[in-house]
Amino acid sequence: MAEMTFYSGFVIPFIVGTSVLFAVILYKYMRWMVRLPREDKRLVRRGVFSRATAEAIWESVAECLLHRRIWKVNPLLGYMHTAFALGWFLLIVVGWAETAAYLGGRLVPLQGHIFFKYFTTSLDHAPRWGVDFEAVMDLLLLYVLSGLALALFKRIRSRALGMRRTTRLTFGDRVALTSLWFVFPMRLLAESATSGIYGSGGFLTGSLGGALVSTMPAASMASFETAAWWGYSVALGVFFVSMPFSRYMHIFTEVPLIFLRRWGLRSGETEKSFDHFQIEACSRCGVCIDPCQMQRDAGVTNVQAAYFIRDRRYGKLTREVADNCLMCGRCEGRCPVGIGVNALRLNSRHSLNGTPADGRYDYVKGLDTSTGSRVFEGAGCEIGYSMKQGRVGFYAGCMTLLSPRILKAMEVIFAAAGEDVWWADRNGGVCCGRPLKLSGDVEAARDMMRFNEGLFRRHGITVLVTSCPICLRVFREDYALEGIEVLHHSEYFERLLSEGRIALSASDDGGLLAYHDPCELGRGCGIYNAPRNLLHAVADLVEPTETRENALCCGSSIANIHLPGAGQLAIGRAVGSAFEATGATEIVTACPLCKKALTRGTDLPVSDLAEVVERHLKVAR
Repeated sequence: MAEMTFYSGFVIPFIVGTSVLFAVILYKYMRWMVRLPREDKRLVRRGVFSRATAEAIWESVAECLLHRRIWKVNPLLGYMHTAFALGWFLLIVVGWAETAAYLGGRLVPLQGHIFFKYFTTSLDHAPRWGVDFEAVMDLLLLYVLSGLALALFKRIRSRALGMRRTTRLTFGDRVALTSLWFVFPMRLLAESATSGIYGSGGFLTGSLGGALVSTMPAASMASFETAAWWGYSVALGVFFVSMPFSRYMHIFTEVPLIFLRRWGLRSGETEKSFDHFQIEACSRCGVCIDPCQMQRDAGVTNVQAAYFIRDRRYGKLTREVADNCLMCGRCEGRCPVGIGVNALRLNSRHSLNGTPADGRYDYVKGLDTSTGSRVFEGAGCEIGYSMKQGRVGFYAGCMTLLSPRILKAMEVIFAAAGEDVWWADRNGGVCCGRPLKLSGDVEAARDMMRFNEGLFRRHGITVLVTSCPICLRVFREDYALEGIEVLHHSEYFERLLSEGRIALSASDDGGLLAYHDPCELGRGCGIYNAPRNLLHAVADLVEPTETRENALCCGSSIANIHLPGAGQLAIGRAVGSAFEATGATEIVTACPLCKKALTRGTDLPVSDLAEVVERHLKVAR
C-alpha cells in the first residue's frame, strides 16, 4: 500500500476540469457577494447564526437532493432528477467511505477517490466495516443509470413523461448535457473492465466485466480498459469545464440561493447582485413551460420563464421576451427552485426602460376628486351626496370604473350595510400605480403611490376596500398604509355577512356557479376562500379542473402589453371552454378585468362577485 500511486495520464482531464470548475465558481460567488447591497449584507450577517440556517440545510436536502417539489408536480420527473442528484451524491459519499475503509486515514488526492477501482486493484476488496462496498456502489450506479435512461427517453418522448415540451438548449447546454450522458456509462465500462481483468467487482460491474473478458483477447481488454478510464475522465472534465457556462450551474447555485433566501434576501424593483443567484440556479428543467397559457393557447413559445432567465443570464434579453408575459404566476408556482420570476421580470423591464426623469406626474399634487357617501332611499334610489368623511374608503380602480354594474352593485351593498363610505375615485382620480410598475416605470408608479397614500390619510379612513385585485396587491405590497386595513371586496362582504350587517338569500333556480380565481387575488394575495364562502351561501358551486393555486389566467393581464388581441382572445376562449366543461350556468369572478376578458371568451353569463352578492341581498334580521 505504501507504494500505491494515484497518478496516471488519464486523470489529467478530470483534474483540469475540476480546477476550472471551482475557480469559476469561487470567482462568481465572491463577485456576487461583494456586490450585494448593504442591507442584503446585513441580512446575511444576521441570518448566519439564526434558525433560518438550520431551515436552509433541511430545504437544501429536500430540494437539491430529493427534489420534493418536482415529485409533487410529476413523480416520473421527480424520480429522474432524484436519481441523478441523490444517486451521484451517494456515490461520492459512499466512495469516500470506501476509501477510508480500505486505506485507513491515508491522505488521498481527489482523483484517488473518484478512480478508486483503478488505483486499488492490488487490494483485497472483501467487505470492510461489515459493508460490501462493491455491491453498494454498483447499486447506486444502477440507480443513477436508471435516471439517465429516463432523461434520454424524455428528450425523445417528453409527453410520455407528462411534458408537452422540453426546453431548447444553448450550445453550452448541449456540450454539458452530452458529456453528462457519457459520464456514468463510461464509469460503468471502466469499472467493469477493471473488475473483469482482476476478478473483482459487484453484481453489476463484476458481471459485465466477466462478459467483456470472455469476448475479448487479453491485449484488447487491456486497451479497452485504458480507453474506458480515459473516456470517463474526459467526460467528467468536459462536464466540469462547461458546467459554469450552462444550465448545470444550478447544481452549485441552488444551495447558496436557498440559504440567502432563508436569510431574507429577495429580488427587488431594480436589478441587484442577488438576482445572479436566482438566474444561475435555474436548471431550465422545463417544468415552467407547460403551465404557460401563452404557449399552449396563444402559440407563443420563446418567452417562457426558462427562456427569459436564459436570455437574461447570457446578456441577450430583448424587450419582447421581457414584456411578453402575463405575469400570472402559474410558472412561478410550479418552479421547483422557487425562483422569483415575476420580480426578475419587473426589474428587467425597469432596466430596459432606463431611468426616466422624475416629476412627470407632479400635476397630481393637490388633485382630489373624491366624494362622500351617496345616500340611498330604499334599495338603491339615489337622493343626494354626503361629504362627511367615512370610516370606510372605497377605491374602485380603473377597471371597476369601466364596469358600471360592479360600481352600482357596490353602492347598493354599502347602502344595505348602512356604511358611510368615502369614495376615493368615483369621479376620477389617480391610478394605483401597479400598471406602471409592471411596465418597469417604477419612478412614475412611486409618484402615484405617494399621492394616493396622502389622499387616504387626509380623509381619515381606517379601512380601505377595493374591488380590483390589481389595486389590492399594490396597496398591500408597495404602499405605506400603517393603520389602514386593506380589504378586497370579497373579504369585506364576508365580514359584513358574519357581523349580520347584510344577509343573503339562496337561489332556488337550480343554477350552478363556477368561480374563477383572478391571478392577482389568488396567487398574488392568497385569497381563495372568501369568494367561495359567499357563493356557497347563495348557490351550488362547481370547480374547473385547474383552480385555486393552479387557476387559469383570463389572458388580458395588464402586465402584458405585447400580446396581440388575437392571443388574448385565444387564451380567453380556452379558459371559457374549461368553465363550460364544468356544467356551470354562470361564471363568477372577483376582478373587473377578468370579467371583461371572460365575457369575450364564453357565451355563459359572467358576473363579478359584487353583482352576485347584490342580487341575493335580503333584509338582515
